[in-house]
Amino acid sequence: MEERCEDRAAPGGAGRFGGHLLGRLLDRAASVQPHLLAWVIAQELAAAGGLHAVLLLQDYEQLLLVPLSHDGCAGMGPQPVVGSPAGQALVEESLVVVPEVNGLRAYLPLMDGGDSLGVLALSVDRLDDGERADLTRFATLVASLLTSRDRSTDWFTRARRRRPMSVAAEIQWSLLPPLTMSVPEVEVAGFLEPAYEVAGDSFDYALNGDTLHAAVIDAMGHGLKAAVMATAAIGAYRHARRAAVGLAEIYAYMDEVIADQFDPEHFATAQMMRLDVPSGRLQWVNAGHPAPLLVRDHDVVRILDGPTTLPVGFGGEKPLVSEVNLQPGDRIVCFTDGVVEEHTSGGIQFGRTQLIDIAARVGRAGNGLAATTRALSHALNAARGGRTSDDATIFLIEWRGPGR
Repeated sequence: MEERCEDRAAPGGAGRFGGHLLGRLLDRAASVQPHLLAWVIAQELAAAGGLHAVLLLQDYEQLLLVPLSHDGCAGMGPQPVVGSPAGQALVEESLVVVPEVNGLRAYLPLMDGGDSLGVLALSVDRLDDGERADLTRFATLVASLLTSRDRSTDWFTRARRRRPMSVAAEIQWSLLPPLTMSVPEVEVAGFLEPAYEVAGDSFDYALNGDTLHAAVIDAMGHGLKAAVMATAAIGAYRHARRAAVGLAEIYAYMDEVIADQFDPEHFATAQMMRLDVPSGRLQWVNAGHPAPLLVRDHDVVRILDGPTTLPVGFGGEKPLVSEVNLQPGDRIVCFTDGVVEEHTSGGIQFGRTQLIDIAARVGRAGNGLAATTRALSHALNAARGGRTSDDATIFLIEWRGPGR
């Protein structure tokens, strides 16, 4: 049970975990080497009364939270995402407190712009409401520091790896935006499988003012050649998107780039989307890709079929743009063919019907989009008998409505 304490914190973030602690961390983190960042965080928390602090980062398969090592990490090992207090904090995106012999063990999600990086764990003698709020702010600062320092070190990336990664997967992961992004009106989340061997699948998105842009692509083949084609396709998508052209023009540019750079038999399927955030109007162009699912109140209410054109690289005609008006709370489930075309151990193709059933079941758990995406990917993998002979990617969009 969670312990209730008297309110001992000073107002306005002036308590032991408040503004002074944030300021000291910012001052020290500005010059410390990346591999010492976890140690500095633990040291500053210990000075304020937060002992045995450990940073736990999500591994690439999002099955475990692995400690970012530093001296004095209290011997804490990897924690499962499912079935541990640390995992609960990650999934629920909220503070979890567990009583221990000399006080409490607190677990705080490390969230940066909606991206769930991991969990901060520490022990305290007590924790009042003001200190809870201050520690939540502290964890947000830690997440921002991890994101910014990750660009200049391999320290955090190596900690998250549980086994060797292929060169193709290395390229794909470096190409991706953050797996999750959240603002009050809209949220996105994606997941790649197999995490350490993915090659041709990728996704991208950008929130530009009132418009959310998103794309999911599947480059043909396996291995390094597929990763190179996926890189070219995403690069072409970003270039055209940043030129502020329409969806049909984005398709044409991607098609031109792939056709110019690869042999005639090489191609990539693609789904390009544009969501008007204030109104909920979703437009999309389908280039030979599996049709997305529209989920409302946890049930798939529509398969977003529409006019399709040839995959990029085949010189298809100018595509027709489809559209639908979303309702607040609607979710769009995009996926690549590896999700549904895998054959189970009995030789039966997994199929879209099973995807629809599992998406509904996972959605009824009522978790946030990032946790739902993670759980959906894991559930699909289990239903396929753990088989992932092709890349299997899912990408979800949730429109929450205007003016939230």
